[in-house]
Amino acid sequence: MTTFLEAPEAVEHSGDRFVDLPAGPRLCHRVDGPDDGEPLLLIAGLGIDLTSWPQRMVDAYLERGFRVVRFDNRDVGRSSRVATPPPGRLRQLLARPRPDAYDLLDMAADTVGLLDALGIDRVHLVGMSMGGMIAQVVAARHPARVATLTSVFSTTGSRRVGQPARSTVLRLAAAAPRTVEEHVQRHLAMLGHIGSATFPPDDELERAWAVGLWERGGGTRARAGVPRQISAIQASGDRTGDLRRITAPTLVVHGDRDPMVHPTGGRATAAAVPGARHVEIAGMGHHIAPGVVDRLVELTTEHARQSPTTTGAPR
Repeated sequence: MTTFLEAPEAVEHSGDRFVDLPAGPRLCHRVDGPDDGEPLLLIAGLGIDLTSWPQRMVDAYLERGFRVVRFDNRDVGRSSRVATPPPGRLRQLLARPRPDAYDLLDMAADTVGLLDALGIDRVHLVGMSMGGMIAQVVAARHPARVATLTSVFSTTGSRRVGQPARSTVLRLAAAAPRTVEEHVQRHLAMLGHIGSATFPPDDELERAWAVGLWERGGGTRARAGVPRQISAIQASGDRTGDLRRITAPTLVVHGDRDPMVHPTGGRATAAAVPGARHVEIAGMGHHIAPGVVDRLVELTTEHARQSPTTTGAPR
């Protein structure tokens, strides 16, 4: 049985709310927009919190009438930490998770638990990277809860597709930063590696975001959950069979310049999900840069409007 710890003390935000799930973790989340708006759940990626979704993107969804829900996955931000030790660097490099590692099924259960707590029956899911994997599992295992699925620069779990570049793996396996400035510099360096020249990041915005991530995550413990989340992905293995069970209308978006999740991951995801639409954006890397926000909002809104849902009591 997984043991959970309280999140470290962090800078508070007036929009942060908390829910204690029956399975154990306490999830921090934010809800914006009208109560009767179409519910849209944003699921963040590896080691990043609910603030990783650009505010401009959130605002654009709100302008379109959505009720936007964001949350910190377990082991990140202001949500519960897991008590089990993180895997060592060698285990990460060899993709051999500890026997007590949690997996994407557990993280999908957290997601559904949050929907239950918020009284949301069906939802439009938008997940990026690891968040896309979690969204895929929710859609496969809890089809009645998903109106539409959008998987952004994610993959199937097959080791034959979507693999990160070796240089990316080595960066991910590096020791956790010890100071906020080291954390910020490492974030900017990683963006320089996984981003793109076609859609460059806003360095000032990214620096401010990285400082906020450090503060919300409790300083030196801000990155402690990353190795465990990597293990969750590795422990889940190839999910192609699960993807074939998805019945929700599915949109798969990927960039053709992605060194974190190779574009073959997006192509394989679209091929596995019946009837999925695949959009590959030329020049996009593994980052929601200012230059791609409008395109992503346009794509996901158009996709959601094709299959509207309503709020209501959980099934």
